[in-house]
Amino acid sequence: MSHLTDTTDVGRSGGGRRRVLLIVIAILAVLAVVLTGGAFAYAKNFEGKALPGTTVLGQDVSGKSAEEISALVQKKAESTEVTVDTDGETTTASLADLGVDVDAKKTGEQAVAHDGSIGEVVSSTISGSRGVDPVVSVDEKAAADFATKQIPEDRTAPVDAKVSYDEDAGTWNVAKAKNGQGVETDAFVSALTKDASKLESFTLTQKVTETAPKISTDTAQKVKDQITKMLDQPMSITGPDGATHSVSKDRRSGWLSVTTDDKGKDLKIGVDEDAVREWVSARADEDSVEKKDGIEQVDTDGKVVKTIAEKTDGVEITNTDAVTEKLVAAMTGTSPLEASFETKKVEAEMTKAKAPESKDDEDSDSKDDDTSKDDEKSKDDDKSKDDDASSDKPTGEKWIDVNLSNKTVTAYQGDTPVWGPRSIVDGDGANGHGTVTGSYKIYLRYDKQDMTNGAYKDQQDPEYYNTKDVPWVQYWYRGYAFHGAPWRSSFGYSGSHGCINMRVSDAKWLYNWASIGTRVEVHR
Repeated sequence: MSHLTDTTDVGRSGGGRRRVLLIVIAILAVLAVVLTGGAFAYAKNFEGKALPGTTVLGQDVSGKSAEEISALVQKKAESTEVTVDTDGETTTASLADLGVDVDAKKTGEQAVAHDGSIGEVVSSTISGSRGVDPVVSVDEKAAADFATKQIPEDRTAPVDAKVSYDEDAGTWNVAKAKNGQGVETDAFVSALTKDASKLESFTLTQKVTETAPKISTDTAQKVKDQITKMLDQPMSITGPDGATHSVSKDRRSGWLSVTTDDKGKDLKIGVDEDAVREWVSARADEDSVEKKDGIEQVDTDGKVVKTIAEKTDGVEITNTDAVTEKLVAAMTGTSPLEASFETKKVEAEMTKAKAPESKDDEDSDSKDDDTSKDDEKSKDDDKSKDDDASSDKPTGEKWIDVNLSNKTVTAYQGDTPVWGPRSIVDGDGANGHGTVTGSYKIYLRYDKQDMTNGAYKDQQDPEYYNTKDVPWVQYWYRGYAFHGAPWRSSFGYSGSHGCINMRVSDAKWLYNWASIGTRVEVHR
């Protein structure tokens, strides 16, 4: 008898198993999504906060922000007191008094430092605690100074040796060290450093014993010998022309200082770099040559009529900073001094100045001794001349042309005459009072000044003078100046003691237009 298999039931059975498998997979997928989302949410909750199990000073700070942890650390630091017992005499101080710095902000930042990943958050939750120590630093010198100050006043403290410079005698001297009664500051600092990070009040005990100074006489003598050796070595800077600038012992000594190091346990030699730089810069200025542009007077066709001033190229020092650094290094003994000024040429130019138009200003027969009236009379003229000058819009360096042949003064800006020529009275060379020629600059000015030669002429001398309130005075070389001469009624000849005498109104115009440093060219 044959048996037939029911294929319909088999198909149904296989399909059921597949349905169950799909349902299980779907449930697992849902659980995975739920768990993953929960983990992300859990990790997100600790963003910018301390992870689970984090402790600071033994206190759980899980979930706290950096600011909250910083506030906790700061409060603990401020409440910590240190009792210093020195041979039975006690003093209470804060951590700050002892030179202890507690960086609460950095401690908080370290406590919350993590990458925020799910793995790190979960790992921290599973692994347990993570201790974060407060960020604490100790100023060893401040702590040692505090410990030393606790020595009773009836005890004689040790005296460190010192090295100093006697300016009057020009010598370096050593003040010898002296033994005394002191404390072991190294042990004090070590104990303070160990206990301070706990941020809990504690006591430090120290004994006063016979103590040697930190800086011995031998140490000071070695520093003095080092300075002496350096000073005995000649030092100089070579200039661009081959001449040298010697750096004397006295000058170098004035730049040096000897102080204790940061820990107060040794001596160090210091150099006043600003003073060295100032001196080197002054020497560089001496060797520098300011360029001087030449001036040629030309006619309307551009033809050179006269050379008023030859041009002179300038010389500029380019390495003052490098020379300063070498000098400082040589003084601290790190290298010998081999320094020279380096230069570059600054080329001068030739200005072709237009020759001023000839003007006859000898139309005043009245005496120029009434300053106010003369000034009032010239206001419109001055204004019109200023307007003319501004309309031309001249550019370039202001300079004053003094033509002793023509007995005139002309004001220029660049190549353009902006005022003048105005008649003057110059020095009478025949009587030994000639006006000097050359290139100069105005260096001193007075709107009014008493003038006299009483320093070298007796009052009975026919050449003696003492003139009060000379107006609008501008010195350009020694005692030579432009100034108003209200005592003169005419101009255009030689007759002064060397100064350039001008009508008061002209002197005032020139005074208002020029300034300290304005160039003056005097020629024949």
